[in-house]
Amino acid sequence: MMDQLRAAPHFTVDGREHVDQGALAALRDELSGKGVRYLFGSYVDLHGVPKSKCVPVRHLADMAAGSELYTVGALEGMGDLGPNEDECVAIPDLDALTVLPWDRRYAIAPANLWLHDQPYTHDFRRLLQNQLAEAAALGYRVNMGVEPEMYVLRREGGDWVPWVAEDTVNVPTRGYDLETAMLADPFLEPMVSYMDELGWDVYSFDHEGGDGQYEFDFGYTDALGMADRMVIFRLMAKHVARSLGCIASFMPKPTQKAFGSGAHLNISLADESGRNLFERTAPAGGVAGVGGLMPVEASYEEVAYQFTAGILEHAGALTAVLAPTVNSYKRLLPVGLMNEISWAPVFRAYGHNNRTLMLRLPVNRRCVEVRVADSAANIYLGTALVIAAGLDGIRRNLKPGDPVNINTYESTPAQLAAASVERLPATLGEAVEEFARSDFARDILGEPVHRSFTELKRAEWQAYNTVVGQWEKDTYLQLW
Repeated sequence: MMDQLRAAPHFTVDGREHVDQGALAALRDELSGKGVRYLFGSYVDLHGVPKSKCVPVRHLADMAAGSELYTVGALEGMGDLGPNEDECVAIPDLDALTVLPWDRRYAIAPANLWLHDQPYTHDFRRLLQNQLAEAAALGYRVNMGVEPEMYVLRREGGDWVPWVAEDTVNVPTRGYDLETAMLADPFLEPMVSYMDELGWDVYSFDHEGGDGQYEFDFGYTDALGMADRMVIFRLMAKHVARSLGCIASFMPKPTQKAFGSGAHLNISLADESGRNLFERTAPAGGVAGVGGLMPVEASYEEVAYQFTAGILEHAGALTAVLAPTVNSYKRLLPVGLMNEISWAPVFRAYGHNNRTLMLRLPVNRRCVEVRVADSAANIYLGTALVIAAGLDGIRRNLKPGDPVNINTYESTPAQLAAASVERLPATLGEAVEEFARSDFARDILGEPVHRSFTELKRAEWQAYNTVVGQWEKDTYLQLW
């Protein structure tokens, strides 16, 4: 629980978690003493957008008992519940309660959805919890870090432009630029302060390559806790930007000449002691490699390669969930309309320092970096499917092949074929059809969620293809 609040003891009856009433009263009083007036027990919709009713803190016990009901069928992609059917119950996870540091009147607890005393099919947090339970049954704890990127933009006339005007002056790319990072201090400093106040341990932040684009790097935690944090992170960034008269945009590629905004997932497995099971220690009696360093290929345990192979096995279906919008695929290009290469993942392969690929096993940390994930992904849904794929690779003892260390952007089709490298889906249409054909995705997510995602994303792709855009007018209107 964030903000050093005492957790309310839970107990289970008939598969449902309950909270001790005395502990609830103590928690309510503690929250009130800290100035909290309102509570949200939030779940996310298929897009990953948080939804909740607002409950006065004096009704904490009611909220914990499931007082808040939701007609989730009214939300896009949330199942087939009609207006004549029962509502879902939201049960907040009070162990994950967070007091919002930018407005301490509010606290948010992630919630799970129930229908008729059963977990609701479209509870995406529950889907992640299910895969964490599968990992635990194999003896694994799952840790995750995320590298979120976003743009901070302001309105100028009819356009959105970088918040810091100097971003557009005399510099081909603003990646790591010191001066403009300092000029963005009114946005960056509150973000870092709030994140550190919540115990997230920001260890670096920077101006990314796009005009108005920023990234934050902070400590990893368990996968469920990190997914919960990312919901808070988006709210935080939007609030700080709004206080400056701007917006924080998580659109994967806001303009055709912009660098894309990724949200790379860095996932590893640990044992009960917390030891990273992806990391191989030096052999007894000495160390391998030149200069006392173990070669990177030998520094990962076999389980890391199996996990990697599982993700590659299901790459197409995963891409649909991790890059879930039409706009996502304008990020997944080697160059696009920029004068610079995109640095985005384009191919179904893994390497060590190769950023052109879907996956990395980095040289400076022992994890699988899933680079295809972007800032528009439903973090619970995407993480659940990635973990399930990795566990599938472990169970089946899959092999990922040799790491690919060539620059695939510059490789010919023959060179790629020789390296057994295939392209990721090039459009949302391609990705969603791979997802639709995936029995693996259907089994992991369940038929109702698999169907909802497929239908929603097919409709999105069809709608996009019916719109006549400006490029088409500029290109075709007076061609003949």
